[in-house]
Amino acid sequence: MNQIRKNFIFVSESFVCQNCGFENGKGKGFIRNHCSQCLCSIHVDLEVPGDRASDCLGLMTPSAISYNSKKGYMIVHKCIKCAKIIKNKLAPDDNMELVAKISAKGYEE
Repeated sequence: MNQIRKNFIFVSESFVCQNCGFENGKGKGFIRNHCSQCLCSIHVDLEVPGDRASDCLGLMTPSAISYNSKKGYMIVHKCIKCAKIIKNKLAPDDNMELVAKISAKGYEE
């Protein structure tokens, strides 16, 4: 029987942001899954964080900041290609000025 994996897959890799061109290094003590400068991501995961199984590969833009009592502050990303919404934890080196601007504008889904 084929089981569907539901737990997080730890993937930490450096990358150049496809939106702003910033060179993001690997997270030190955390997983880097979005650009620390513009907060954008790429839709690479399908079902489980880290599975890298999505064929979409659309740009995911930050649309809101939410709070989870277990995970802390989260960036709500929305894919501009397929409209999927994925939440990612804020990283310690994220652009907090941009986080504040996104948080102040509210969330429209």
